[in-house]
Amino acid sequence: MLELAILGFVADGTAHGYELRRRLTHLAGYARPVSDGSLYPAINRLVRAGHLDRRAEPGRAAAHRNVLSLTGTGRAELLRRLREPTDPEIADFTNFTVLLAFLRLLPDRTSRDAVLRRRLDFLEQPGSFFYDGDQPLREKDMTDPYRQGLFTIARAHSRAERAWLREILED
Repeated sequence: MLELAILGFVADGTAHGYELRRRLTHLAGYARPVSDGSLYPAINRLVRAGHLDRRAEPGRAAAHRNVLSLTGTGRAELLRRLREPTDPEIADFTNFTVLLAFLRLLPDRTSRDAVLRRRLDFLEQPGSFFYDGDQPLREKDMTDPYRQGLFTIARAHSRAERAWLREILED
């Protein structure tokens, strides 16, 4: 998802590494800061693949900075990844937030709605955090108040997200 987020942010306009790291950290939240050890290898992969163009520009101080811009193949890759997310990108909330942050870049509503419908279909499936063998444990079977809390929070989040998805799909 890091590469998708980089492509998405650079699609919004040219950026340099420090600026990208700041934007990525804001998107992911304080719990998942983006390190230079993750960011710059991802940028290098995208440059090698021809998805980003890198050029040196003078910095505010003496050092230059590498400014990144999206190439035509980078835009095509971004749109492909937005249009055809993997199952884990649909199922995992953090990954899905990255998709959602850039979904507006898909030019056609049909493609955007298809991604949202996949997420809604996923959320409509029964699920559990905890299992007894192959059987999911239900909230009423929990005796641990903290695990019950997980169910309570997840249920409220899922209810709100499903309501929003239905609303936007009906517009």
